[in-house]
Amino acid sequence: MTNKYLSAIACSLLALAIAPGAVAQEQSVEEFYSNNDLTLVVGAAAGGGADFYARQFVPFWQKHIPGNPDIIVRNLPGASGMSAAIQMMSAAPKDGTEVAMLLRNNLYFPLVSDVPLDFEPLEANWLGSLTKEIYTVAIMTRAGIESADDLFDTTIRMGATSFANENRVLPAMMNEYLGTQFEIITGYEGAAAMTLALERGEIDGRMLPVDNLIGYGNEAPFLEDGTIEVVLQTAVNSSEHFPDAPNLFDYIEDPEIEALARFVLAPMEAGRPFAAPAGIPEDRLAALRQAFMDATADPEYIAHMEQVANTPTPISGEAVQEIVEEIYSASDDVLEKVRPLVNPQS
Repeated sequence: MTNKYLSAIACSLLALAIAPGAVAQEQSVEEFYSNNDLTLVVGAAAGGGADFYARQFVPFWQKHIPGNPDIIVRNLPGASGMSAAIQMMSAAPKDGTEVAMLLRNNLYFPLVSDVPLDFEPLEANWLGSLTKEIYTVAIMTRAGIESADDLFDTTIRMGATSFANENRVLPAMMNEYLGTQFEIITGYEGAAAMTLALERGEIDGRMLPVDNLIGYGNEAPFLEDGTIEVVLQTAVNSSEHFPDAPNLFDYIEDPEIEALARFVLAPMEAGRPFAAPAGIPEDRLAALRQAFMDATADPEYIAHMEQVANTPTPISGEAVQEIVEEIYSASDDVLEKVRPLVNPQS
């Protein structure tokens, strides 16, 4: 056999070897997702608020993604959501087959953590956020709190989960910089455990999103029967559902403390953020982002969420990115105030 024929055979074999890869690169977004599932990793345990929002959204998102892939929800709780964030950044496939629903504190925690974290929010591909979160100070009426003013001279036992979760960070910030008298009891495993603690009288109140009180949450029956009340709202913008409850900012006069509060509350404006790892193909990223916004605008999705929770307040991936950039522009003074609030002191 001559060198000429050997060369021809070698070229043919090489072409066959690289053909599958070439075909994969040439696939349209619709073809790709027709042949591949999409895994959605949720950075919280099953049964909580994040898991609820994710599972309500998935059928509508699937409908709007080209190729309509099956979406598999996988829960990966741990480290206040950072386990899922780190896994997405370091180990998730970069082909668009895996994305994550992260927790809002993931947007700023790597900036202020005392422990280096392998997650860089500025490098993530943000897809959007399902809603804005408005937190409240919700107190059982048996505690005898008549107004927010009473929080400054009455000890209230507040339940919390992890040290860095906003359900502990927010009351801790108010104690340190505004003078409230919360006794914060940390270590509850989740929302259901704190609901039981409220019923048993172990705690008097907790930080609760508005949706927990008027929609899907375990505490909604408490509000309905008058055994719990909202005495203060902790959000950049107050909820219309509790017009008589003052806002945290009504009690802040110092501009430096206002800057601190805005930093801690900024992630709430992207309360249920979705992200994809860096490096996925641009056309798939664009399709996932567009499908995200199309799904949140779907009249059937809006009607469904109004029935089970509240009217959605979604924002785009670009808007989430802007919030992250705003967070990362915080002054050193603000960061120095935040670090003791989110890092246990030895």
